[in-house]
Amino acid sequence: MPELRKDPIVGRWVIISTERGKRPMMVEGLPRRQPDEVCPFCPGNEELTPPEILSVRDTGEPNQPGWRVRVVPNKFPALRVEGDLDKTGEGLYDKMNGVGAHEVIIETPRHDLQLSDLGQAQIAEVLAACVERMNDLKQDVRLKYLMVFKNHGIRAGATLEHSHSQIIATPTVPKVINEELTGARHYYEYKERCVFCDIVKQELDDRRRLVAENGGFISIVPFAPRFPFETWILPRRHRASFEDTPRPELTELAEILKETLVRTARSVNDPPYNYVIHTAPCGKSQAEYYHWHIEIMPRITRVAGFERGTGFYINPTPPEEAARFMKELAL
Repeated sequence: MPELRKDPIVGRWVIISTERGKRPMMVEGLPRRQPDEVCPFCPGNEELTPPEILSVRDTGEPNQPGWRVRVVPNKFPALRVEGDLDKTGEGLYDKMNGVGAHEVIIETPRHDLQLSDLGQAQIAEVLAACVERMNDLKQDVRLKYLMVFKNHGIRAGATLEHSHSQIIATPTVPKVINEELTGARHYYEYKERCVFCDIVKQELDDRRRLVAENGGFISIVPFAPRFPFETWILPRRHRASFEDTPRPELTELAEILKETLVRTARSVNDPPYNYVIHTAPCGKSQAEYYHWHIEIMPRITRVAGFERGTGFYINPTPPEEAARFMKELAL
């Protein structure tokens, strides 16, 4: 059973999970796929993953070929659904069992395509699968936060090259999300407005950091980006929880997500990247002060000692220049 341990100084929880050490690993510098390597995410190899939880398919039975999107439990989970939290203390230290959920969204049956290569309708199906799984996981009262994320490329933490994203449900709200919630709440208490809604309005007026827009969403390089070509996607309409997004808006989100990823890839030679969906914790979907959003973080520069020791990030690319370059690219 994985275990969560709390740092008594800063309140950060750490997952201790020996299962994660058993994952297959890609190695930087080697060909992405060896000729004799079998991909567990490719059609025909469904028996190599745990049984599917959800699939979007044209034909076939569960756990058979014919699917377009497939969701399975992670074979090497950071957290496990089974068990009780059993919160305990060890002197001044707090810990609990690693209860949660860890699922994989296999985004396409095609091994040779990445998320940015997929059509808008296919990306919308991936996002809809995330919404469906998140709404189901929220029914478990032990779970307090749901994180959707994607690792693209070895330097971004991907262990399999077949395009996929992941959902991890945790029994506590992550520290970085609590910091966002606190900052957003303070802004709302002072101005009686959502800070994210104000960001959307200002960036649409200013337009220097605007990368793309459509009827439902904007894509921007944030005012204080941690990484070169970091982008955020925000809904124009205030909504605290991603999983409350209706299907027509997911189609618009798919459009702007694809455009942003394509512009990122063409700007900096298809970099490894992480994206995360920041959403309100379970039970706070009506928060007037919080606004869900996607953060896309290319792994162009390395996080070194200064950044890790101080929390300051050094970004050599002004956001206005990055946004201008991305926006001027012909697609």
